Amino acid sequence: MRFTAPPPKSGTPSARPPRAGAVIAALSVLAVLSAVLLALVAAEWAPLLAYDREVADVLHRKAVKDPGFARLNRVLSDWVWDPWTMRIMLALATGWLWWRGERVLAGWVVVTGVVGTVVQQGLKAAVGRDRPRWPDPVDSAHYAAFPSGHAMTAVVAFGLLLWLLRRFGARAPVWRAALAVAAVSVVGVGVTRLYLGVHWFSDVVGGWLLGALVVALSVTLYERCGSGGVRGGSRI
Repeated sequence: MRFTAPPPKSGTPSARPPRAGAVIAALSVLAVLSAVLLALVAAEWAPLLAYDREVADVLHRKAVKDPGFARLNRVLSDWVWDPWTMRIMLALATGWLWWRGERVLAGWVVVTGVVGTVVQQGLKAAVGRDRPRWPDPVDSAHYAAFPSGHAMTAVVAFGLLLWLLRRFGARAPVWRAALAVAAVSVVGVGVTRLYLGVHWFSDVVGGWLLGALVVALSVTLYERCGSGGVRGGSRI
């Protein structure tokens, strides 16, 4: 038995898709910024490399002087905001959607997560950027540097979760709490990767931009082509 969701109260996000013009503009901005940054990284643009090095040097010196805070950052990076933690959250959301009978939407979330990972790993292999190297490292990481997998996966995961909350009419307190957790996590995971000296600043920004682009494209395609409205269900 399904229950039709009541109209959202004041302060509750609407599930109504934004206007086409605004969507196209947002997608264009994300695509252009992602492409420009990718080109600059691939071309090893000197001013960008110099800024990356400056940020990395400052944060690395701080991390070496404060090993306790470095350990905290490792816990946050390797457990709380690890890509597998993000994937588990998406898996739980997918299971909830499947249980509700939202099979198409559940599959769409899974495909979006897979596409995000494929894009991330494909660009890492194509660009082949070296990570920062230190004589006294406080952490280590594998694979190429650009884009940051932690940053990109966090944006994809939280972007999709926020979209689902909005789509199913989350109440205002739930929405605000989720938005705060998402913002802290996305920014926090980027900061931890920089502080631990395993990424350049532009790697993290690239991960954020590309993750946002993947989510924006996925949501737009689903809302415009996959399903026009919210299927019934009690509000979150």
